[in-house]
Amino acid sequence: MTATTAPPEAPEAPEAQATPQLSHGLKQRHLSMIALGGVIGAGLFVGSGAGIAAAGPGIILAFTAAGLLVMLIMRMLGEMSAAHPASGSFSVHAEREIGPWAGLTAGWMYWVMLCCGVAAEATAAGSIMNSWLPGVPGWGWVAVFMAFFCASNLTAVKNFGEFEFWFAAVKITAIVAFLVLGVLGVTGVLHAAPGTGNLTGHGGFLPHGTSGLITGLLASVFAYGGLETVTIAAAESDDPRRNVANAVRTAVWRIAVFYIGSMALVVTLVPWNDPDVVKLGPYVTVLRFLHIPGAAQVMQAVVLIALLSAMNANIYGSSRMAYSLVSRGQGPKALARVSGGVPRLAVLASCAFGFGAVLAGYWWPDTVFTWLMNTTGVAILVVWLFIGVSQLRMRRRLEREAPEQLVVRMWAYPYLTWVAIAGVVALLALMTTTAGNRDQLYAAAVLVAALGAVGYWRQRRVRGA
Repeated sequence: MTATTAPPEAPEAPEAQATPQLSHGLKQRHLSMIALGGVIGAGLFVGSGAGIAAAGPGIILAFTAAGLLVMLIMRMLGEMSAAHPASGSFSVHAEREIGPWAGLTAGWMYWVMLCCGVAAEATAAGSIMNSWLPGVPGWGWVAVFMAFFCASNLTAVKNFGEFEFWFAAVKITAIVAFLVLGVLGVTGVLHAAPGTGNLTGHGGFLPHGTSGLITGLLASVFAYGGLETVTIAAAESDDPRRNVANAVRTAVWRIAVFYIGSMALVVTLVPWNDPDVVKLGPYVTVLRFLHIPGAAQVMQAVVLIALLSAMNANIYGSSRMAYSLVSRGQGPKALARVSGGVPRLAVLASCAFGFGAVLAGYWWPDTVFTWLMNTTGVAILVVWLFIGVSQLRMRRRLEREAPEQLVVRMWAYPYLTWVAIAGVVALLALMTTTAGNRDQLYAAAVLVAALGAVGYWRQRRVRGA
């Protein structure tokens, strides 16, 4: 892990030659909004309720600890991406610094995660639409959403940017409005000030002790997944180095305000054990408590927007990751074809896999679909581990060979890099403490082992050629 030279079998040429074929249609305003909106997903609006139910008010600690880890990961990724912008992002860095097997494993692991995310988000969005218009079954809406976003991603990349720009605008407006209303509620302007009763009552700050905090921590970590997409998108922007640097530098305050701030308001305003926190979601529960009219309907619409935004971003991210991988000889060559500045076959393959996962959810919900979802639960931690190791190696090499490329620098290198790596390993160890998380580890281990074996075999074959 401390080697000072990049492996000779990790060439830069394929990615470097292929990337210019992609259009550079994303503007600074697109990247800024993608970076802002990327941290606001359905996991925050709805999924955080399960974390609150497990950790109680201690969810503040869980989101803070996970947020600090994510800040370190994004800073490391930002350093590498600003030095070498690439559509494959961390997969390219892992291949260059560790070896082709690492690039293949990290890249295809992330691709599977994003494609399964598309399936989960499309299914959830279909359920919301079915609740509004019960005459159309949920699967019908899934098909509509899949077809629409697949078609939009087959066209110019600026269409993806425009959709994400306006999706992000809605999500940011919603979360800022919630924060303002929450502060007014805590200070007693909209409702009698709750004080600290909800933080210290109902079983205390950690009602379920350490085990509850661990569950909340894992839930909060997975809520942060997807931030990496901005470094993938930056490669198709008008100024990749500057744009990725700006996006990473603003990550700290975005995480602190949107995630940690909103969680603190939720557990201050309403009891953590209110059944509606899980049933309706923490944000709807707070808005109802503050007597905001139409809260449930408004938040349901915001959640729908968040789901569609994530779906759009995941189709984009998975297609670019697949394109980058195959352009480096890590997959079927046909997927590397680019027309109109877009890797259309990669888009179609990613959408097909995502729709296949949707069908698996209907046909084999307790076997194939469960296995796929379990693998994605750990994928983000595997990717973060590769990011940490890659940054350790790249930083040392760049300081010696090209220090001018270090536009963004990791804080307190190498100490905080090692802290981040240790944090990821600790999270993987914590997952062994509960049955459900162990299942995810086992499922992910199978996929990692299979991808690693294929990657190592291909690497050995290239060496022997």
